[in-house]
Amino acid sequence: MLSINNLSYYIGGRPLYENASLHIKPRDKIGLVGINGSGKSTLLKIIYGDIQPSGGEIQKAKDCSIGFLNQDLLSYQSEDSILDVALEAFKETLALQEEIDAVLKQMETDYSEQVIEKLAHLQERFEAHEGYTIKAKAEEVLEGIGFQTADLNRPLKTFSGGWRMRVMLAKLLLEKPSLLMLDEPTNHLDLPSIQWVENYLKSYEGAVVVVSHDQTFLNNCSETTVEVSQGNLTSYAGNYAFYKKEKVAREEIQQNAYENQQQMIKQTERFIERFRAKATKSNQVQSRVKALDRMDRVSEVVRDEVSVNFKFKFSQKSGRDVVVLDGVSKSFGDLKILDNAHARIERGDKIALIGANGKGKSTVLRIIDGSEPIQGHREDGYNVIKSFFAQHQLEALGINNEILQELAQEGSKKTETELRNVLGCFLFTNEDVFKKIKVLSGGEKSRVALAKTLISEANFLLLDEPTNHLDIQSVNILTQALQQYEGTFVTVSHDRLFIQGVANKIWYIEDHQIKEYPGTYDEYVYWRSQQPQKQDTVPAASPKKETPPPVAKAADNGKDPARKTVIREKEKALEKLEEEITRLEKKKLALENQMADPSVYGDETQMQELNASYSLVRQDEVKLNKEWEALAEQIESLQGS
Repeated sequence: MLSINNLSYYIGGRPLYENASLHIKPRDKIGLVGINGSGKSTLLKIIYGDIQPSGGEIQKAKDCSIGFLNQDLLSYQSEDSILDVALEAFKETLALQEEIDAVLKQMETDYSEQVIEKLAHLQERFEAHEGYTIKAKAEEVLEGIGFQTADLNRPLKTFSGGWRMRVMLAKLLLEKPSLLMLDEPTNHLDLPSIQWVENYLKSYEGAVVVVSHDQTFLNNCSETTVEVSQGNLTSYAGNYAFYKKEKVAREEIQQNAYENQQQMIKQTERFIERFRAKATKSNQVQSRVKALDRMDRVSEVVRDEVSVNFKFKFSQKSGRDVVVLDGVSKSFGDLKILDNAHARIERGDKIALIGANGKGKSTVLRIIDGSEPIQGHREDGYNVIKSFFAQHQLEALGINNEILQELAQEGSKKTETELRNVLGCFLFTNEDVFKKIKVLSGGEKSRVALAKTLISEANFLLLDEPTNHLDIQSVNILTQALQQYEGTFVTVSHDRLFIQGVANKIWYIEDHQIKEYPGTYDEYVYWRSQQPQKQDTVPAASPKKETPPPVAKAADNGKDPARKTVIREKEKALEKLEEEITRLEKKKLALENQMADPSVYGDETQMQELNASYSLVRQDEVKLNKEWEALAEQIESLQGS
């Protein structure tokens, strides 16, 4: 459907892409990944035609249409209602409607057979285009991504940039282009909307290319992962989780091949140096010199991963109670957020506040901070030192300061070396620390603001959407940092993997109360799935400690022989799968040993065959492991039911 061949693109003489190639087939679901600045968004703009490549070509089928959601659309304005903007996706159908309206107007004075036939023809085409359902479709998509029915007739210009971006996403989804390209679509979506988009993309009839920092989103809606690294595009036949495992395996093979080749090169160079002056060995020496010149050098693995290697400290611990809310109410006109709500945050709590947009999560965060006026009582605990991160604080950074200078002004009394170590963990290395704040991208400013928050020696952090505008590597760094943090924090986030990685309690707003689940996000999701549709007895956040509701399992009383037979059959199938997986693991190990053999390097054909065989074995192994997990879950479910 679309082919990128030998693509090159240079920025100031530096190659962002060099002879990169990629083929996109109909119905491909591709996750485009890579470190910040590697050129993911640039590639999408090149494909769309906004940027011209320095070299190479992009070929696409004649019937291939492209839709592109990018951050530039934040500035789009319109006097039309959001429903009308979304309906612009059906341009041809709307044009037919206008023709039908014109003919109906004409029929007020002209009842000729010709006019009646024209109307019938237009109505037939209109029906073929499903014209009578386009409004319902537009409403379904808009409400799916978070709009209320009452909002649909409001002008687009009355919404914030994030909500306008949702409208543009809805319009693109309704247009159904052959190739749908989405650049960080989850930045402006809440959890329910993200899940709705995931389900929509799974069944999308065209091809999809997604750039996202949300690993769970990538796992759920991509089937192929393309990595942008060192000017190349490398494809992996699976979602992001598969890519991470496969990349480790490939890098291990590459590093082994590199080390073996380096050893062979050193041996060859020693031979050349030793016998260079001997006439009897001149032919052998020349042969080895030519062999070195012709050799395709294996590159050493350059790893992108960064680990947080410092410990966050604060000068004093807080008391047991950090913040107590008692009988708190908050409304904005007719919009009620909280009504006589109670909550308690204790030292060591790692709380994720989740839920749909419009429920008041950011408002609750400001109430906890003490910066939002309320009815009721709010009290800070003993020795509580707060630090609040929110997106609007990016504008509070000193735009004329250098990055290192900005952190030094935080007052943490850290040395320059310590500050450089902190910045290194947030991907600012070497001369980067002397960049002015005013030249940084939104993501880079977020990393600076987060670094400032985390070195502030606060023992209580409030983090409002800290993963927005960060790439995957930066999110992983923030996750590691918060896992090491010994204080207390509350974070609002829609990134499920991030929440699962850092939170030990889940808060959500329901019935104008702050409700609490005392466990991880995955445990919360499972518990929530077991509850009735309308939850009347959800535990509220309170001074009392509560334990997660137990999941009841009925004991097997031996009175169901049919079920026992089914279990035995499934266990036999599980054993066969285990045997097949063991066989594949042995085969994979044998292939790895062959590929690590230095004698293979000179035979390009053999190396390609081994690579192809290895890739197939890996795919089979992944497939069988998934089958094993599914079967094991079925057996566990049968045994527990």
